[in-house]
Amino acid sequence: MTDLGPVSWLLGIKISRDLEAGTFSLSQHAYIDALLARFNFTDLKPMSTPMDPHQLLSKTQCPESPAEVARMRRVPYREAIGVLMYAALGTQPDIVFAVSTLAQFAQNPGQPHWDAVKRVFRYLLGTRTLSRVYGGEKRELEGFVDADGATQEHRRAITGYVFLVDGGAVSWASKKQELVTLSTAESEYVATTHAAKEAVWLRRFIGEVFGPLAEPTTLYNDNQATIALTKDGSYHTRTKHIDVRYHFIRYSINAGSIRLLYCPTGDMTADILTKALPSVKVKHFAAALGLAQA
Repeated sequence: MTDLGPVSWLLGIKISRDLEAGTFSLSQHAYIDALLARFNFTDLKPMSTPMDPHQLLSKTQCPESPAEVARMRRVPYREAIGVLMYAALGTQPDIVFAVSTLAQFAQNPGQPHWDAVKRVFRYLLGTRTLSRVYGGEKRELEGFVDADGATQEHRRAITGYVFLVDGGAVSWASKKQELVTLSTAESEYVATTHAAKEAVWLRRFIGEVFGPLAEPTTLYNDNQATIALTKDGSYHTRTKHIDVRYHFIRYSINAGSIRLLYCPTGDMTADILTKALPSVKVKHFAAALGLAQA
């Protein structure tokens, strides 16, 4: 066995250390460059957002005529979604919502969907030098959870959550909820339960590596009604129809694993995981995720 020194590459992810600054970073610069070359996108104009916040993508934009279906089958849509998903799950949480949304049209994509995929590549072209940097002042595990209103054509809200340690994201998700909720507070309640499950697992993992966590993990939510629901265990019309599994958040709070606090929407980092945002907010939340020039 040979000691090759500190690891510098892992599954296409570059690991860099700055001993003087006390930071380390993860990046996929080479991977993204290879993708841009592979799809001949290196000459495209960079974009400041991964998705147009004013564009609504739907299945009505899928091709219907045989000629259009045949033409779109020659487009490497699924291939592009697959490689983008690896970047989104590896080091680029800022594109997770865009990629997961576009993946829903992989069975029969239309031209607007393909144009939206190219926009994600154009965003990566403009942000390819960013890395996920760790070494901030906040060392403890903390999370942010959000849900968009059910404005999608499927009428189900999108759950988005992210957990950070040492100033950088360590776990994140953007997924469609399994059920149709009846209010914004209810969709946020469901999302908060999903985030709580991830928090419990992360606490257990960190505890096995570094020792048990003495304090509850702070989970931020921007909906006051949702926070009130987690504190009210009474059986009434607002919650009696909610499946018992979604009350896991109440158990986690009572068990001392989770501390649920309010966070203003302007500081809700998980917002970038639930909807397309304008450039200013994308930059703000990308920085909050730990994405920076390393």
